Amino acid sequence: MILLTTSKNPNHVARYLFLLVSLLYLEACSSKGDFSLDEGDRIAIVGNSLAERFQHDGWLETYLQTANPSKKLVFRNLGYSGDQVHYRPRAHEGFGDSDSHLSKVKANVIFSFFGYNESFDNQPDTFKNQLSLWIDHVRKQKYDSINVPKVVLFSPIAHEDLGSPNFPDGSENNPRLQAYTQAMAEVAEEKGVFFVDLFAATNQMYASNEEPLTINGIHLNEKGNHEVGKFITETLEGSTSEDKVALDSIRTTVKDKNLYWFHRYRAISGNDVWGTRSIQDGNYKTLQRELEMLDVMAANRDEKIWARANGEDLEVDDSNLPSPVMVGTHIVRDLTYIDPEEAIERMTVPDDLEVNLFAAEDEFPEIINPVALQVDTKGNIWVASWSTYPKWEPGREMSDRLAYLSDEDGDGKADKVTTFAYVPHPTGFEFWNGGVIVISAPDVWFLKDTDGDGVADYKERLFGGLGSDDSHHTANNLIYAPDGNIYYQRGIFILENIETPYRKSEESGSPGLYRFNPRTSDFSFMVENTPNAHGISIDKWGNPLITDGTTGKAFQVYYKRTVTSTTDTNEFDKRPLFKQTIRPITSNQILSSQHFPEKYDNNFLIYNVIGFQGIKRYQLEYKDLGVVEGVEAGDLVFTGNDPTFRPSSEATPRVVPEGYTGDPNFRPSDGVIGKDGALYFGDWHNAVITHSPYNLRDINRDQAHGRIYRITAKNRPLQEPVAIYGEPIEKLLELFKSPVDGIRHSVRVELSGRNTQEVIEKAQQYAKTLDPQSKEDALPMLELLWLHQQHNVVNNELLKTVLRSPEEKARIAAQKVAWFWSDRDSHRQGGTTANISGMQFRTFYEKFWENANATDVEADQEEMKDHANMTTAKEENSSEKRKLALVKEPIAELTIVAELLAFDVSEFTVKAGQQVALTVDNQDLMEHNIIIVEPGAADEIASMAIALGDDGPAKQYLPESPKIVAASKLLKGKSSETLKFKAPTKPGDYQFVCTFPGHAPVMRGIMRVLP
Repeated sequence: MILLTTSKNPNHVARYLFLLVSLLYLEACSSKGDFSLDEGDRIAIVGNSLAERFQHDGWLETYLQTANPSKKLVFRNLGYSGDQVHYRPRAHEGFGDSDSHLSKVKANVIFSFFGYNESFDNQPDTFKNQLSLWIDHVRKQKYDSINVPKVVLFSPIAHEDLGSPNFPDGSENNPRLQAYTQAMAEVAEEKGVFFVDLFAATNQMYASNEEPLTINGIHLNEKGNHEVGKFITETLEGSTSEDKVALDSIRTTVKDKNLYWFHRYRAISGNDVWGTRSIQDGNYKTLQRELEMLDVMAANRDEKIWARANGEDLEVDDSNLPSPVMVGTHIVRDLTYIDPEEAIERMTVPDDLEVNLFAAEDEFPEIINPVALQVDTKGNIWVASWSTYPKWEPGREMSDRLAYLSDEDGDGKADKVTTFAYVPHPTGFEFWNGGVIVISAPDVWFLKDTDGDGVADYKERLFGGLGSDDSHHTANNLIYAPDGNIYYQRGIFILENIETPYRKSEESGSPGLYRFNPRTSDFSFMVENTPNAHGISIDKWGNPLITDGTTGKAFQVYYKRTVTSTTDTNEFDKRPLFKQTIRPITSNQILSSQHFPEKYDNNFLIYNVIGFQGIKRYQLEYKDLGVVEGVEAGDLVFTGNDPTFRPSSEATPRVVPEGYTGDPNFRPSDGVIGKDGALYFGDWHNAVITHSPYNLRDINRDQAHGRIYRITAKNRPLQEPVAIYGEPIEKLLELFKSPVDGIRHSVRVELSGRNTQEVIEKAQQYAKTLDPQSKEDALPMLELLWLHQQHNVVNNELLKTVLRSPEEKARIAAQKVAWFWSDRDSHRQGGTTANISGMQFRTFYEKFWENANATDVEADQEEMKDHANMTTAKEENSSEKRKLALVKEPIAELTIVAELLAFDVSEFTVKAGQQVALTVDNQDLMEHNIIIVEPGAADEIASMAIALGDDGPAKQYLPESPKIVAASKLLKGKSSETLKFKAPTKPGDYQFVCTFPGHAPVMRGIMRVLP
């Protein structure tokens, strides 16, 4: 009973006592058979986030390699957030299923970590059956072509009570997890499979350790992974090494090897690697070669691990890598990159504004390809630099980073740059809790400088499971919202699966606005925004304003409550913000500054990188009932003397028109207001910024340029800098009266890292100095209410006060707080059905789901290349699409609308030989055509259209083929054409498809011809 008497946490003691009886039972149920690893064993780790996260800290493999120094063990982690034993949501014809991955790594030992996600169903008997069938299935396989794999079952870990009001205490999850652990133990006993009870073990660890072992109750931190890795090794091997020097040496190499494996198995832009875009522009051949390179790099590091496990060492030699595939280019125009100062001369700005260069690649190569900008509470300008865009290439330096620029002499030009952290493909970041939250899909990281040297030394994965299958569509434009959540947007072609302590994993393929709370680890979908959501701003009253990158549309997101005699529906919805005029959009921003003339104040800015290549502004106007509308107010900046550049899609190779005076490589990506009130914006500055029709390794994708410009008003004083970093709480609260949005936002960020009790006590004292009946005090009073939300502290009295505010906009904002603090559910999950386009149109390509007794192992990944194509799209069956029966009409007249990268008709039926009058109405801003082809020929014709290359636009992307029945011309946005033809005399399912590059996977349907 030493454990009980020495524990300082009474909750731990109580939980330990409660579990004693159940642990004895589970011990009796646990497999008693011996387990050993043999020389050359290849161990595949499968399961959910518990399994996935082992690779990043490396402790499990390190201990097992140390215990088996001469056996040359190979470990490959196949864990994936959201996975269940019977259900692998990301299975796809190109990516593969669980069997194909186990075959790829030639696994003859499987470490299985399931049960957490399944436990929310609270059906342990069903789980027992699923687990039993899976074991039977696996035992019929020979993934290494020789051996039936040995399986080790690991139970889910217990939910740790962190003693924090910000996290669940585990009292709801643990009884289910205990029941599922018992079910697993019974299956292991029945099947004679070795079983390791992590539920019991982690409960004992939680009670005996003073420091937390999880970050949120369910995900192990580094110390937790260390303890669990050590326990597993002791259970399997009988003992562990405690030679800290040797362990550290081996773990360093294990983590290095796992990094390369992670980039191989979890490759970003998977849509180009094995999805619908892989057949375009040679991507499949190019990127499959890179997977081969990563396989070799991981294997090379296995050799170093084995050497160090034996007390020796060797230098990793990657000279045996396969050569990368050489790629040409689609670019036909001159690619001269002009000097950044000359680029300013080519810009057009209003007469009362001027532009100066703040930083450029020649002096600051750390800011190449600036994808996102922020300003910290010290006034530094931060940049997410994606220098390896569109994805890191094996064998080259991984140089993506977060860096910040300092203007130390106040002359409006950067003097110094500091790399805060190296982060692969950072698509968005935001400050919180004294550090930085950054997206590096599929993970969300929290980085912090704890020793004051300006460089991150603390790194923690908050969660994984973000969709990374298209780096253009993944999580972007992070912003710390007044409600305490981090908001982000994401687009189509990806699937997310986020595990939280609250509910079953958040599986979603819906494009749109999402939120997660870094303080509580909660997560929710908010509202759809399709197809390629980019850009978020939040106005002073808490209204999220979002834009869609592809269409250029903008929306206000608002809280809608509908109450009837029997229902009470609460949800986020969206309404149009303004009439769209340009596309595409990378981000948006509200211009709030005391430096600019009044006409620029509260302007909504949208950043455009193709058709307009500049920043356009809209004046925000507030109507009754919380409605926000934007009215076009002019152009803030654009390159050249003509604000348009045709075509507006770079899928058509550009030809610079004669007399063009702009900079065709000018790509405004994002902007922030600095402490001086000036507008700082990034210029991505790249000749190629799109995927299709360019190979991801097109030789003209620039990785050497990037600029930050600064816009100021002529003959006006700059905004007086306000001290925020490190300032007393009382002073910070007073700044909630500032009319500048960025100042109040920085105050929220600064206070997010302060002690909650002190912040809330002083906020409540400060509230007494405000007049709740004064409109002037309405905004600071609302900020204090939001501050409580941010710190997860409910204050109903303050809420009631703001709900009675004389300012309508404050009352409406308070209604959202009331919703979040009520017992009305504020959580929403995105779409998960088969017609959601996450992971390149999921086919549920997992044989075990359909036939648990299947014995065939998936062929080698190379044999699947013919499946990594667009055929899955034709299976889409959306209830929102129309099916038309026209066989009884004298003439089959119909209209098919093209909008948002989709046809609104999935199928229409005609008689053989019937006259057809088909009107194609292109409501998009993008160009589309429609081509009707013989049954099964859609993919062939689409590939032929892409193969037209530079001749495609002139030929309307219409290849010559006898398989084409009818075809429209290439229609510009907001135009239409009527096709008149006679239906074929031979019955069959003829296909219609848009052959504009990149559109065929999602824009297709069937013309069914009946006898």
